[in-house]
Amino acid sequence: MTEADIDAVSAVRVQGWQAAYPGLMPQAYLDAMSVARDAAERRSRFGRRLPQACDLVAVREGAVAGWAALGPARDPDLSGTPDTPGSPGVSDAPAAEPPADRPAAGELFALYVTPGLTGTGIGRALLTAGLDRARAAGWETLCLWVVRGNTRARRFYERAGFVPDGAEEAYEVAGVSVPEVRYRRPVASGAGPSRRPPAPSAPPSPPSPPASARTSS
Repeated sequence: MTEADIDAVSAVRVQGWQAAYPGLMPQAYLDAMSVARDAAERRSRFGRRLPQACDLVAVREGAVAGWAALGPARDPDLSGTPDTPGSPGVSDAPAAEPPADRPAAGELFALYVTPGLTGTGIGRALLTAGLDRARAAGWETLCLWVVRGNTRARRFYERAGFVPDGAEEAYEVAGVSVPEVRYRRPVASGAGPSRRPPAPSAPPSPPSPPASARTSS
């Protein structure tokens, strides 16, 4: 991801929330989300990311079609840092450098695909690239938080080898409690994301050029 990708990444994120969370978050909040506002906040902190944090974009036919962000794990039981909310807020990234003696754990902060392109392999390409980046960083495990009612996302991560580890938390969105479940998987395991086809409920998509992932750090 480069600074030139910020507007496209913000569009993917906002549209991804608006497609994934109706019924799980207040609709008025989702309707009020602004690509321009998200992009302005993202641009203001673009140069202040942690050294081990990275953003990945999936490019299809020359356009950004998906985005993922990962970095050192934020949860105290994995990172040794003071408690930091794990909710997927606007930043989708940690705010402070973890201590040097933290366990070797990474976190997938966000992964979104342009609505209408889910089930086409873009999410899998991003997750594969993220796992490769996690291995290069030396992390032993990769965790993520997913909204408990987001069954499609949970199936996607379960097919990729992630399993719930028992941790749960809730955060507030416009005064409404939104419960999340934490998933984890080993980073160094031989298998990457499953190559099984998407769940039958996913609509078929016409053949198209595969997405490629590129990164910045």
